Amino acid sequence: MTAAQGLLTVAAADPATRIPAPHIEYAQLAPTLIVVGAAVLGVLVEAFVPRKYRYYVQVFLAVAALAAAFAAVVGLAAGGYGNSKARIAAMGAIAVDGPALFLQGTILLASIVAVFTFAERRLDPAAHGKRVDSFAAQAASVPGSDSEKAAVKAGFTTTEVFPLALFAISGMLIFPAADDLLTLFIALEVFSLPLYLLCALARRQRLMSQEAAVKYFLLGAFSSAFLLFGIALLYGYAGSVSYAVIADVVDGTVSKIDPALASTMGNDALLLIGGALILMGLLFKVGAVPFHMWTPDVYQGAPTPVTGFMAAATKVAAFGALLRLLYVVLPGLRWDWRPVMWGVAIVTMLAGAVIAVTQTDVKRLLAYSSIAHAGFILAGVIATSAEGVKSVLFYLGAYSFVTIGAFAVVTLVRDAGGEATHLSKWAGLGRRSPLTAAVFAVFLLAFAGIPLTSGFAGKFAVFKAAAEGGAGVLVVVGVISSAIAAFFYIRVIVLMFFSEPKADGPTVAVPSPLTMTTIAVGVAVTLVLGVAPQYFLDLAGHASTFVR
Repeated sequence: MTAAQGLLTVAAADPATRIPAPHIEYAQLAPTLIVVGAAVLGVLVEAFVPRKYRYYVQVFLAVAALAAAFAAVVGLAAGGYGNSKARIAAMGAIAVDGPALFLQGTILLASIVAVFTFAERRLDPAAHGKRVDSFAAQAASVPGSDSEKAAVKAGFTTTEVFPLALFAISGMLIFPAADDLLTLFIALEVFSLPLYLLCALARRQRLMSQEAAVKYFLLGAFSSAFLLFGIALLYGYAGSVSYAVIADVVDGTVSKIDPALASTMGNDALLLIGGALILMGLLFKVGAVPFHMWTPDVYQGAPTPVTGFMAAATKVAAFGALLRLLYVVLPGLRWDWRPVMWGVAIVTMLAGAVIAVTQTDVKRLLAYSSIAHAGFILAGVIATSAEGVKSVLFYLGAYSFVTIGAFAVVTLVRDAGGEATHLSKWAGLGRRSPLTAAVFAVFLLAFAGIPLTSGFAGKFAVFKAAAEGGAGVLVVVGVISSAIAAFFYIRVIVLMFFSEPKADGPTVAVPSPLTMTTIAVGVAVTLVLGVAPQYFLDLAGHASTFVR
């Protein structure tokens, strides 16, 4: 018998010791598995369900899956997995703890109301007797081509947006819960790739939409490359991609050294460069300066329902991943990354607020507003305390509903060319449609951080945490930036209520109950979190401990 045959015989005789079966805690991963399963079902719906029924099946499937996933999150939290039973699941790949469950619940709730705006079909006039939504009739058709005209005439709709959204949401659920660097990277790609496609699917202004998608894709590819290179360097430094092992090597408490990596382990240059590259990849997703260049163009060019969904859910997922990286993996490097994050936060707050003042398009204005808000949230991240985590979780929950609600209102103001997003078109809107203008004013006041709105409670929480964490200068810059930002929010309110409406101005479309629900939920959350935030702050406080 040859040596190779002998090895095969041994392996066949005792295979269990050679390849251990993976141990997966399916119950703890249920929220993500439900959404992934529904996304796969959505693809099958596109293949087998007759075209005229697809829209209704897809909407029902998406909403039911997201609601079931949220119920699973609540069940896990009620079962103690947010604190006493917090654990690392899926063989060390995914954390099931308070911050992960809180952020997953926020993403799922925000996604449900975002899917309602995806499903809206009453805003555009019917095309050839059939209702249409915000998405291209046939995504593969060249804009203006005969095949596109034929698809519009036939009343086609791109119902693939619902499984694409579900795939994106599944990646977002894993992203803040990832407990090793490879899982983090895979989750990033899983939610980014569907978003690149969704950004290109606008029914009107398709060329601008496709341009936005290409910009997002190219810059996103750069950020993914930075992240992956950073992962490689951190692996060389620590000999592992596990968050816990990397943290132990950083602290100097590692007990086992891989002989193959003994020469590079502990090399601080690998640690610092690798950590910086991973931070760059995450700050791109957050939209922080100087990694924000994609934000205004993509927000303006993407279909508005996608913009709202992306602005809310992506920020929640990205900040969750950023918190876990800084608080679990790199707390031993606090004195190295804090000064850098200080600079990023200050520049982000000021640049977002100042550049927003010059904007003449509502969607671009909200894009720069989101950049400023990324800076405000970074102030809470920099606090490096349980209060900081609590304030960031609360701010993300409050911000996501205000954002989706604001973009839902933008879809209602329309002229012959579709959505009227130029600010001059909004003059006198308060006289044409007092209710729409009043609702948008509530969202703008929340963005500005006016008392009795969720924006004030969120900003107060992150600034308080930052001040207690020794970042008083950051709070001063944040207050100045908020004052600058308040100028352009109030300018829009003045334009709507105190300007004469133009004779050829836009009309306000009457939406279906779906968009009405989205806007109503946004207003309700904005006011409830503004008037009585304490319960939700306490909820975020209970969920602010990371499992290590």
